[in-house]
Amino acid sequence: MAHSHDISKHVRTYIAIFVALLVGTVVTVGLYYVHFNSVAVTIAVALVIASLKSYLVAGFFMHLNSEKKTIYAIMAVTVFFFFALMGLFIWSFLDIPTPKGL
Repeated sequence: MAHSHDISKHVRTYIAIFVALLVGTVVTVGLYYVHFNSVAVTIAVALVIASLKSYLVAGFFMHLNSEKKTIYAIMAVTVFFFFALMGLFIWSFLDIPTPKGL
C-alpha cells in the first residue's frame, strides 16, 4: 500500500501543474485583449508567462527538477547559444541593404 500513496502524491502534483498551465493559458488569452503602452512591454509580459509555463512543463513533466547538475549545465549552454544567435540575428537585421532610389 505504500506505492499507492506515492502514486497519489505524484498524481496530485501533475494535476496541480496541469491546472497551473490552464490558468497560464487563460491569462495569456486574457492579456491578448489588454493593450499596453508599448510593444516592448507586451513582448516582455508574454515572454514571462511563456517562460513560467515552459518551466512547469520542463521541470515537472520532463522531470528536469530531479536531474543532476550536468543537465542544468547543458541547459545553460543551450540558453547562452540561443541568446547569442538571437543577438547575431538582431545585429545582422540592421545591415539589410535598401534598394537604390528609395
